[in-house]
Amino acid sequence: MNKKTMYIILIILGVLLILWFLYSWLSVSTIEEPKYEVITTTQDYEIREYDAYIIAETTVSGSKDRNEAARKGFPIVAGYIFGDNTSKDKIAMTTPVNTEVSESEKIAMTTPVNTEKIAMTVPVNTEQEKTEGSYKISFVMPSEYTLETLPTPNDSRVILKEVPSRKVAVKRFSWSASESAVKKQEEALLSALSYDGIETVGEINVARYNPPWTIPFMLRNEVQVEIK
Repeated sequence: MNKKTMYIILIILGVLLILWFLYSWLSVSTIEEPKYEVITTTQDYEIREYDAYIIAETTVSGSKDRNEAARKGFPIVAGYIFGDNTSKDKIAMTTPVNTEVSESEKIAMTTPVNTEKIAMTVPVNTEQEKTEGSYKISFVMPSEYTLETLPTPNDSRVILKEVPSRKVAVKRFSWSASESAVKKQEEALLSALSYDGIETVGEINVARYNPPWTIPFMLRNEVQVEIK
């Protein structure tokens, strides 16, 4: 390989890297995310106070981990925002895409046992058990919409609901969002909150802010949990 050919290859690689960087940055630079105020920042986590917002959510079962659940649930909710609704409206994509362990409510043995999807911020007064491999996948809806103005999903698996304003502890990380990486971040967040005497509510949510093919070090991933 002569020097000229090598230089051409290096230039092409450089251009591709620049385009990859621009894609990773521009693809999320103007996308809306839920409004929040940072209350506290420590070396281990950030406390945010979120305004209320609306999500489109589906629950998937039989998944071995969050990533498999996200792959199953993403096209279901994405179908809704891409026009699979009664108005055939296309709804702007926002961030993040959330993945949270789903919970099933255990009712007393003297009544029929029903499964109810429970908002993360609603107090649950009955004993709960986790449904194996069941996760909730949700997209945040643009702030211009209300529950009354959003089109109705054609797919009954998609549910629209409002998440009330609340305080959330967040630990941000990049690179891999594999199950083992998420578990490590989750344990670190819960350990730090416990050390600081902060009580949590509900399950850990994994929030992903970037589209596929983003440069790994530019990925914005978060583990989040509501606090009292």
